[in-house]
Amino acid sequence: MGNFVEVAKKDDLANGAMKEVKVQGQYVLLARVADKYYAIDNRCPHFGGNLSRGSLEGTVVTCPLHGSQFDITNGQVVRWLKGAGVLSAVGKALKSPKSAVTYKVKVEGDNVLVEI
Repeated sequence: MGNFVEVAKKDDLANGAMKEVKVQGQYVLLARVADKYYAIDNRCPHFGGNLSRGSLEGTVVTCPLHGSQFDITNGQVVRWLKGAGVLSAVGKALKSPKSAVTYKVKVEGDNVLVEI
């Protein structure tokens, strides 16, 4: 079990928004969806893309580099690489799908905390 660290205030993020936060030296994507907060590693497990620069639709974040998608509630792969054809097949063969690391989040008063 890790320590919970304050990373934001509740009102720092609107519903449907996300941002990068630094927690004890680690870059974490913090998102708010339907008044719940989620945290996953901010680096895409495919090629290290900055997920906070991608897009968020519901609970699915899309990496801006190659279009890989992850469910922020559990880190599971929704789509591993965007597209089809030879280039996509080669990319998938070189690096198999890997879930994103998730972190526990809790809210205490107006503070949002992430466990590292």
